[in-house]
Amino acid sequence: MVRAAEVATTMAATLVVVGMALSIAPVASAIDYTERDLASEESLWALYERWCAHYNMARDHGEKTRRFDLFKENARRIYEHNHQGNATYTLGLNRFSDMTDEEFNRSPYGGCLTAPRMSDDEIEELHHHHHQQEDDGSFNLTHGSGGGKLGAPPAVDWRGRAVTRVKDQGPTCGSCWAFSAIAAVEGINAIRTRNLVPLSEQQLVDCDKLNHGCNGGLMTTAFSFVVRNRGVVPEGAYPYMGREGRCKHVMAPPVTIYGYQRVPRFDANALMNAVAAQPVSVAIEASSFEFRHYQGGVFNGNCGGRLGHAATAVGYGADAGGPFWIVKNSWGPGWGEGGYVRISRNTPVRQGVCGILTENSYPVKR
Repeated sequence: MVRAAEVATTMAATLVVVGMALSIAPVASAIDYTERDLASEESLWALYERWCAHYNMARDHGEKTRRFDLFKENARRIYEHNHQGNATYTLGLNRFSDMTDEEFNRSPYGGCLTAPRMSDDEIEELHHHHHQQEDDGSFNLTHGSGGGKLGAPPAVDWRGRAVTRVKDQGPTCGSCWAFSAIAAVEGINAIRTRNLVPLSEQQLVDCDKLNHGCNGGLMTTAFSFVVRNRGVVPEGAYPYMGREGRCKHVMAPPVTIYGYQRVPRFDANALMNAVAAQPVSVAIEASSFEFRHYQGGVFNGNCGGRLGHAATAVGYGADAGGPFWIVKNSWGPGWGEGGYVRISRNTPVRQGVCGILTENSYPVKR
């Protein structure tokens, strides 16, 4: 049967560790605030008004009063974390800062991995049948080898070579699975062709009927669709809309892959080898207060309790905060370190921090 998530993680050896001072925002779109902003109800209201304007949040009076109470507690909690002095990561105010945990987890951001309409075995059989028709079985879909290079280097960062800009799935579409899969396909295509082309998540959302569009999906199922569909078109030919629409056939040169492989579970060395070779789709836990307010540094905090989100591992490295995976998210460049999170590789639990060693996969291209 299908497991409830698939994979990808990413790195940033060159990223500067964000200082522990409460200059909360290492990226331009973040909201700075100081202890003075927390000193009174009036100053907190002024901070909330500034936050609403910054993120263009429309709130009617009744809702605004209720959400202000959430916001001020979140602002204080973030401030306290950043001043405790021993954390390897900072938190910051962002567009999720007047939401409850329950609201976030019900939102498309909080959960976008869903089992497909067919089982893994049925999808694989369909996939094999396609290859037998297309090329007489000269390439077979394989699982579990881990791929990649032996003896992975100490640090890898595919950004600038095989990673497109940070994108935003938006608040109305649970399409993280499509963004994760597309980032991995963009990566291997750039490595094989030396041409970095942004590709269309919307084509997967509209046309991959084994996944569930804006209601979730899995990356391996998306990779199988790209094979059966004889590719995925550039983003410019089929732009992202943030909602599910009718599948369109557009005339544009597609980018193809030939299959996918899974990374062995709970094996950090296998994931390093895979990421050393190419960007990898990863399933992660991302529903906690700490994760959604992550602003910078090496994250080793509470991630949430389920593999409900998908991202892309694009590198790994180490700095004063310890060893980390570099992970590209799909919450826009205003979240985290310009849209990225560095997840700690130091952990005693076999699933890794945020479950990052649990369900990972990557596309194969000749």
